[in-house]
Amino acid sequence: MGKLKSLILAAGKGTRMASDLPKVLHNVCNKPMVVYAMSAAADAGAAECCVIIGYKGSLVQREIETYIKMGEVKEPVTFVEQKEQLGTGHAVKCAADFIGNDGNIMILCGDTPLITGATLKKLFDTHTKQGNGVTVLSAILPDATGYGRIIRDENGDFLKIVEQKDCTEEEAAVKEINSGMYIFNSEALSVSLGRITNNNAQGEYYLTDTIQLIKEAGMKVGAVPVDNNDEILGVNTRTQLDTAEKIMTARK
Repeated sequence: MGKLKSLILAAGKGTRMASDLPKVLHNVCNKPMVVYAMSAAADAGAAECCVIIGYKGSLVQREIETYIKMGEVKEPVTFVEQKEQLGTGHAVKCAADFIGNDGNIMILCGDTPLITGATLKKLFDTHTKQGNGVTVLSAILPDATGYGRIIRDENGDFLKIVEQKDCTEEEAAVKEINSGMYIFNSEALSVSLGRITNNNAQGEYYLTDTIQLIKEAGMKVGAVPVDNNDEILGVNTRTQLDTAEKIMTARK
């Protein structure tokens, strides 16, 4: 099966929340969103966790440490600071030492509290069974506007991810989207992180660029659609926070 570790992206401010509190510390059912993501990773079999902190990082670290003491977070946790917000690829690069070259690394977002361990375990099982360099958690949405699209070839195999702004008319009609959650072969990720550039309109390092590099290196890339689209809900606004609260309450 190979070893599994998790990496949680939790450095963003979350401007659209209209709050000074770091986005990942907003509560869903009286618990910070980031703690749910960490617990789901542990439930899926991740033996260690690294949290990328940035905006008010010491506050995020303190809050998570409270939940570690309470026994809500069980896996050993490392904290790494992303001093500048230069994109998802840059955030992951900051954790290069943690990622290493051994086993597999699951990358999650600290603002997706509804993801479950069962879904992530299914993703990991598929990843190892297919021997993939990277496996993307995808979703089939009735309206895919705003998301990166998963483009497959005529055999249904993964071809590429295309961001909304770069989609052709045909690609924009695709309903399968990238959730922003992945499992990488650690060595493949480490090698490709060293090769991504910020040569794009935003001047940022995109994690999705590593996927293309891994594919070009001849490794397999897979995409597994989630059974319940609620699980990939990213919370960026107060309205989405209310939605997550309602779904979590109904679950409990």
